[in-house]
Amino acid sequence: MTAVTRSAPELWAGAECTVNRVGDRYGDQLARSGHADRLDDLDRLAALGVTAIRQPVLWERVAPNGVAHADWDWVDRRLDRLRALGVRPIVTLLHHGSGPRDTSLLDPSLPERLAELAHAVATRHPWILDWTPVNEPLTTARFSALYGLWYPHARDDATFARAFVNQIHAVRAAMRAVRAVNPAARLVQTEDLGRTHAVPSLAYQAALENDRRWLTFDVLTGALRPASPAWRLLRGWGIPERELAGFVDDPCPPDVVGLNHYLTSERFLDRRLSRYPAHTHGGNGTHRYADVEAVRVLAAGPAGPAVLLREAAERYGLPIAVTECHLGCTREQQMRWLAHVWSAATTLRSRGVDVRAVTAWSAFGAFDWANLLTRDDGLYEPGAFDVRAPAPRPTGLARMMRDLATHGAHDHPALDGDGWWQTPQRLLYPPAGPIDRRASVESPRIGEVGSLGTQGAGPARRVLLVTGADGALGRALVRACEERGLAFRALARRALDAASDDAVAEALGGLRPWAVVHAGGWGRVDRAERARDACWRENVCVPVALARACEARRMPLVAFSSHLVFDGLGDRPYVEGDATAPLGVYGASKAAAEHGVLAAHPSALVVRTGACFGARDGRDFLTTALAALAAGRGVTALADVVVSPTYVPALADAVLDLLIDGEHGVWHLANEGALSWLDVVRRGADAAGIDASRLQPGTLESVGLSAPRPRYSALVSERGRLLDTAENAICRYVAVQRRLAGAAAWRAHAPHPDTPARVRRRPQSV
Repeated sequence: MTAVTRSAPELWAGAECTVNRVGDRYGDQLARSGHADRLDDLDRLAALGVTAIRQPVLWERVAPNGVAHADWDWVDRRLDRLRALGVRPIVTLLHHGSGPRDTSLLDPSLPERLAELAHAVATRHPWILDWTPVNEPLTTARFSALYGLWYPHARDDATFARAFVNQIHAVRAAMRAVRAVNPAARLVQTEDLGRTHAVPSLAYQAALENDRRWLTFDVLTGALRPASPAWRLLRGWGIPERELAGFVDDPCPPDVVGLNHYLTSERFLDRRLSRYPAHTHGGNGTHRYADVEAVRVLAAGPAGPAVLLREAAERYGLPIAVTECHLGCTREQQMRWLAHVWSAATTLRSRGVDVRAVTAWSAFGAFDWANLLTRDDGLYEPGAFDVRAPAPRPTGLARMMRDLATHGAHDHPALDGDGWWQTPQRLLYPPAGPIDRRASVESPRIGEVGSLGTQGAGPARRVLLVTGADGALGRALVRACEERGLAFRALARRALDAASDDAVAEALGGLRPWAVVHAGGWGRVDRAERARDACWRENVCVPVALARACEARRMPLVAFSSHLVFDGLGDRPYVEGDATAPLGVYGASKAAAEHGVLAAHPSALVVRTGACFGARDGRDFLTTALAALAAGRGVTALADVVVSPTYVPALADAVLDLLIDGEHGVWHLANEGALSWLDVVRRGADAAGIDASRLQPGTLESVGLSAPRPRYSALVSERGRLLDTAENAICRYVAVQRRLAGAAAWRAHAPHPDTPARVRRRPQSV
């Protein structure tokens, strides 16, 4: 890596801080992520080398009962801490909010009241230079007064325009109040930046939306003339001419144009409704059309950040910054998106465009943006830190941020390859326009190297080695690598004599993977009682040999263990720190492997998991039980054995995320919940709409298993709870089974196709 050059932008950071109102309920992202209660989060961000932080000083939190009754303790401690850390705050007063309960975006007194808060903050902290009084006023007005999602829940152009203009007045009034204290104060105005594409018959609607996207900056800069699109739009929506003239006569141009670009920011409009699901259908009163993400339908791809950033810079001739960069997806895709935006900013800056910074947003994650903050579904997207741990856990993004801030570049094998938005798999609908055939996709087979979306010439992609890839877990990991665009080498159990140190050394030397995920092993719990040596060889000797070889090469290793390392005598779910006490040969082999792997390779990651279900081979108990019930056959399930059922595809994704994050030691990965096998099958049948009347309870003694089992082996993690609840995982499994099978036999016994299921479409963007 080279030192930072003048072409490198600054790295800023920000915590998702929306306080929005839906009906009478306020949603508070700072509270949900815990950032509101952790002063040391600022130290975490400063340690990454960021030069500025978008710091919320939100009206609804600080002064819900008026500035005279404001609680300044929270504000003062955080702003003082940033000053001590030498990190520049960019203060935000409204972030998708509408103010306290006695006001709204339509209140004529909103600008004056926000200015009062701004003056009070500036008076207490006159050293602060950078301000964003209102985040994304146009976007907030759209969501609140055009789409009706947030308070005041209006759905008409006139109310939308008034909500928007009121926020612009608030920005101007707040900056006047701040500059009365500090004349050097700078306005860093943020807004979503996208573009609308359309079929020819909807070109007029796309033109309107493409004019509308500039309203925030056009009005603030005074770029309004009677013949301009912004003037015509606002006049048409009822804003008086005298009010518009006031913006022209007394502009308040931003010192920095802050642009928030997401993969959903570019849209495509199409009148061919049958091509798209019903929830995308809408209209403008003249035409009905679908409104979908351009990345999902444009064959040549959307315009992208480089094009849009240059467009904004040329339009206004002002410094620009990317003030939000975030993707809700798997870890390597999050990192690739940050790299994509950083590359665009750096390239533009090297070509003379004044791009000041890129902001790594949602540093502590975000909740429920998948439903636009209208419901509390608990859907969490990690950021630079994952807050599903006792203390925020740094992810691969945090390491990437530190390198970008200090070196201007970052290298990780997970960055090899394209982002999903650059691959053919991104197209969910019939493509509009010619397909770009440069990106090819091949399905890797066992023993072959995966090649996903590699374009053009360049260095060979570094591969991840998956051993034992012909088993259920191995196949799930291979499938996850395929879907995520991670180059890999997959070896079947017998393709490598992994118990031999020489054979392992030769294989690793030839393949040169950047990491190894060992998914192989002896899985026949009862037969292990009669074949101890064979079980020990596969479950202990093989992973320990791999650990020695990986440690010698400073190479990350993932190995798997089991809930069966515990004796089941406890009365609470087991955590990583609990002592192992296996009852049978299989559990003993896994406990021995844990000790041997970590002794040989202290930086290895050992994943203990619960009773698995949902692998594509269909051999797990839940799948076979539901198939039997659907066919009208009886099923006996243990009612006195309690486990943490674990959905295999979710497990595979979580393992790959932890590997990329650089985690090590023992981790428990299991879906949350302690269920008997009887409960597991019953809930699966309920979710699938299958008649469970033939499901019978059984006892451990009655089924006559050879190997002893713990009666209670539920798992929970004290390091971070990364997987969903067992109930939601079972619903997701059922939904995926329906989609994959599409079989009449499944549907015939599932009369409730709309059973609610929280299914995460991956990859997703927010």
